[in-house]
Amino acid sequence: MIKSQAYAASAADLPLAPFEFERREADSRDLVLELLYCGVCHSDIHYARNEWGYSRFPIVPGHEMIGRVSNVGSDVSGFKVGDLVGVGCIIDSCRHCEPCQDGEEHYCQKGVTMSYGSKERKDGSVISQGGYSTNYVIDADFALRIPDSLDPKAVAPLLCAGITTWSPLRRWNIGPGMKVGVVGLGGLGHMALKFAHAFGAELTLFTTSESKAADAKKLGASHIVVSSDREAMKSARGFDFILDTVSAVHDINPYLSALKRNGTLCLVGLPDQQLAFKSSLVLSNKVISGSMIGGIKETQEMLDYCGKHNITADVELISIDDINDAFERVVKGDVKYRFVIDLATLKNQK
Repeated sequence: MIKSQAYAASAADLPLAPFEFERREADSRDLVLELLYCGVCHSDIHYARNEWGYSRFPIVPGHEMIGRVSNVGSDVSGFKVGDLVGVGCIIDSCRHCEPCQDGEEHYCQKGVTMSYGSKERKDGSVISQGGYSTNYVIDADFALRIPDSLDPKAVAPLLCAGITTWSPLRRWNIGPGMKVGVVGLGGLGHMALKFAHAFGAELTLFTTSESKAADAKKLGASHIVVSSDREAMKSARGFDFILDTVSAVHDINPYLSALKRNGTLCLVGLPDQQLAFKSSLVLSNKVISGSMIGGIKETQEMLDYCGKHNITADVELISIDDINDAFERVVKGDVKYRFVIDLATLKNQK
């Protein structure tokens, strides 16, 4: 078994604190990683605070991991000791159902194994623990190659925030000549703007804060609409596609009204309560859709694209000691635009 130092939530109402545990034993198909960086996702907060109602404690959050390979299983090809590797939200699946065969392991019909909080398929007595830790054991089929040209700490959020926004933008073929809206400028929203801008769309940011206008324009938005301004919202019309990245409860009806005929509103945020809508979808043939991360092949395609086009997340590097303050700041929207933990600060703790 592999010992790991970490920070964990031991109960929903307690802050994260130092924690030691043992990872499952690595087999011949596994890589062992010494972790370098891990992004902080709003989902980590929801899970650590049991806001979705199914958390298992104690839990080590973190599903945006970057590490170096320290050991390679005897049946693994394509990886070697020293390689820079990423681990995202999913670490295993049944591999045989239709979604798995289609490269959409995250929709596995028998239940995907998440990077934390799931029963491990290779050792059913072990619950997976995440990346706020010193190491990780990952099946090579679910490991991601990180382009050498990119700053690894700024790549970490691509493994969740990046693929979560990339996937629906690619699925709806976002490109030149399309009018696209992005709701919210946070970890997800800033990546959505970067990708949609790179794809050539005309971009509008919907935000509750006018102060984010300057940043949004730097990220590729041509127009800013403050969602609390009713007149501005009434004037925002004719969108082909709107990507809603907000992880808090909010009214989606104004965004449905902003769509053109045959337009699509895609939800990728994960609030802790269901969103309701009352706008008529029938008369204008509009679509509400949802999307969740992406499969391993698609995530690798995103990383390769980012390597070629020098796209990374805007990050604020923190020490592991700052994680509880970082959680509070994420909830308040006080980060530009993703916290990333420098895990050297964890390894240096006694």
